Amino acid sequence: MTRSLKTKGFARFARREGLPDSALCRAVQEMERGLVDADLGGGVVKQRLARRGQGTSGGYRAIVVFRRLGRVVFVFGYAKRSRSTVDPRELAGFRLLAKHVLAMSARDVDRAVETGAFEEVRCDERASEALWE
Repeated sequence: MTRSLKTKGFARFARREGLPDSALCRAVQEMERGLVDADLGGGVVKQRLARRGQGTSGGYRAIVVFRRLGRVVFVFGYAKRSRSTVDPRELAGFRLLAKHVLAMSARDVDRAVETGAFEEVRCDERASEALWE
C-alpha cells in the first residue's frame, strides 16, 4: 500500500490554494496506474492537479517524490499560470531530496510526521468519488 504524504511547504500551498487532500489522492491513484504526467528522473515526477471548476490543463502542477506501491511525497506545488516549469537547479534539488526521502525507513517517516516535517494525505473512499467536499 502506498503511503501518501506532503511536506510542510506543500501543505501550506494546498491550504492557500484551497486544494483538498481528495485531489492529491486522485493524483496518487493516477500515478499508481502509470498515468504520470512527466517523469523527471531520480524518483521525481510532475503531476497535474485540477483546479476547482476547471480541468487539469489550467490547474496546478505538483512536484512529487514517487515510488510505485511505496511512498508518495508531494514536495512542491504551483499554479500553471504562475510559471511554466521548474528550472534545472530546482530539479537537481528535488532529485537529491527524492534520494533521501526514498531511503528513509518507516520509522524515520513516522518521526518526520510526528515533528511536522511531513503531513499525511488523508485518503478515504470519498477521495476517489469527489474532488471537493
